[in-house]
Amino acid sequence: MKREQIPGFAAVALISVVIGHGIAAAQAQTAPPPDASAGLARQVTLSPAEQLAQSETYLARMDGARTSVRRQLETARSQRDVVKTLCLDDKLNQIDVAIRSARERRQGLELAVNRRDVDLSNHEFTILTVLRQRTEQLTAEANQCIGQEAGFIGDSAVTATIDPNLPKDDPSEYPVSQIIIEPPACSSCFR
Repeated sequence: MKREQIPGFAAVALISVVIGHGIAAAQAQTAPPPDASAGLARQVTLSPAEQLAQSETYLARMDGARTSVRRQLETARSQRDVVKTLCLDDKLNQIDVAIRSARERRQGLELAVNRRDVDLSNHEFTILTVLRQRTEQLTAEANQCIGQEAGFIGDSAVTATIDPNLPKDDPSEYPVSQIIIEPPACSSCFR
């Protein structure tokens, strides 16, 4: 009886392997491989000379963004809006840091173009692009800085109203309990 079960088991196993292989082969043909980059990697299509020219445009746009935020800061200071002034000052400082870094990267890009180092020029241009995007983000955040009024100057008064429906007794004072619990007598406890 065991001899009849073994060939039957082998046949079922063989059929399962063939069907499983057919399904896997069909999936491999129809499903494209997943893209692990998730859109993060992007090939630069500009020549190094074009990158150099584009970097000048980037720096000009970044300087324009700094000028815009600086004007907003001056307006907030003239209105004595402390909250908005602090917010805009922080954004302006971050933009200044990005522009300083972009100018350094622009010099690196220029050196890479002069040496005809395409990989280094692509690298420097990519970083310049990220710094430009960061400056645009900071400009958008600066446009969302919200100010508040300074408040009232002068004497202030505090008025307290007590609800008349509150109980007269203080619930934090509990009555002393008169229940005394004596432990059971056990002979083994006193040895």
